Amino acid sequence: MAKTLRMIFNTADDDQFVLSVADPKDDLTAPEVESAMNAIIATDAFVAGPVSIDSAEIVDREVIELL
Repeated sequence: MAKTLRMIFNTADDDQFVLSVADPKDDLTAPEVESAMNAIIATDAFVAGPVSIDSAEIVDREVIELL
């Protein structure tokens, strides 16, 4: 199984900014993700980047290699 943490932010232009992180830890909590998202917003490291939190989700998918 391949897990990805998707952190979805709102931008000042009313768009979405999505940051995906592979292999999040299994016991990740909502408060930990919220804290990380707030830290990302505070860095102001992205042009037209995040200004507020929209949502977060862990996507769990199964990849079956055929070749």
